[in-house]
Amino acid sequence: MAENTNNSTVQETEEAVAFTTETNAGAGTGTSTIAPGYGTGRRKEAVARVRLVPGSGKWTINGRTLEEYFPSKLLQREVNSPIVLLKLENKFDIIVLVDGGGTTGQAGAIRLGVARALNAIDRDANRAALKKAGFLTRDARVVERKKAGLHKARRAPQFSKR
Repeated sequence: MAENTNNSTVQETEEAVAFTTETNAGAGTGTSTIAPGYGTGRRKEAVARVRLVPGSGKWTINGRTLEEYFPSKLLQREVNSPIVLLKLENKFDIIVLVDGGGTTGQAGAIRLGVARALNAIDRDANRAALKKAGFLTRDARVVERKKAGLHKARRAPQFSKR
């Protein structure tokens, strides 16, 4: 009797795995056109100009490698996520010029630039997956401006009763 319950749970988990893989099946097949592309990404104060060239998967960000420019694995994964989603690793050399903002803003700008470049290369194959993952949406959140009479955007001077 115990064997039957184990088999049924195994079948249920296999069905669940099959379902999740089916939902991600359309994400990327790795069969996109391999051609040069260009995209501009912006996030907060950062602006990234991204060029994709058919190659071996080498990253160049402001003349440095991806690991040198973004030592954090989290930021490396964020920057590389559109290429991983479409299963196009080691098919493009990525050349990036980025300035302004901090590391997180620059990583977000590069991700948007890479996604836009991939979209420009093969709109039919790439757009649906990139759009569904949210990589083609520009994050419009920016720092609120400072107002007169306040210390920061909303921080008022301390109130003294007496």
